[in-house]
Amino acid sequence: MTTDDWLADTRTSYDTVAVSYADQVRGALAGHQYLRAALALFADSVRTAGGGPVADVGCGPGEVTAHLHELGVDAFGIDLSPAMIDVARRDHPGLRFEVGSMTELNLPVASVAGLLAWQSLIHIPDDEVPTVFGRFHRALRPGGPLQLLFHVGEESLLKTEGYGGHPMKVHVHRRQPDQVASWLHDAGFVVEAQMLLDPDAKAQQAILFARSKS
Repeated sequence: MTTDDWLADTRTSYDTVAVSYADQVRGALAGHQYLRAALALFADSVRTAGGGPVADVGCGPGEVTAHLHELGVDAFGIDLSPAMIDVARRDHPGLRFEVGSMTELNLPVASVAGLLAWQSLIHIPDDEVPTVFGRFHRALRPGGPLQLLFHVGEESLLKTEGYGGHPMKVHVHRRQPDQVASWLHDAGFVVEAQMLLDPDAKAQQAILFARSKS
């Protein structure tokens, strides 16, 4: 499968489910205290590093972007799916959202004070991850925080239906935190902490807290 193939499939899939997905996740952060705590820590790290614009890459309908804004962070969202961006702009009209891909992240060098990618790296094939992390590092200011949320595991699954029963064609890649941390190190990041969510659950998630080397 070429880069264009999986990117096109991912874009089309999330265009198809955008409205249903937004309805499902709206207000969901209120029920996840550890996710809110992680975002609060991220916001504090941005302020400690001097503040500035923050990119939420793979923002979907903008729930996390809006939450960061409520925490006092100058956050803006980027997503591959134009339909997701339309929903984000509809639901959060005071915030900035734009269409873009993390594989071709169109941000100037050292232009953001922080970068967050929640559940968007899961669709990136292994051989593309180092390139993505290199683009993250290029966009971040020296010392800027990076936070990742992703599914934990060893396998890659093909998701063919979701969010209201709509058809999808996306691969979901589950990874071990140590592997992700190794890729981050190679790209010029220092991993400061890891958090494993629901460690006894079948569907585990992890958060990595990292920082661009100064």
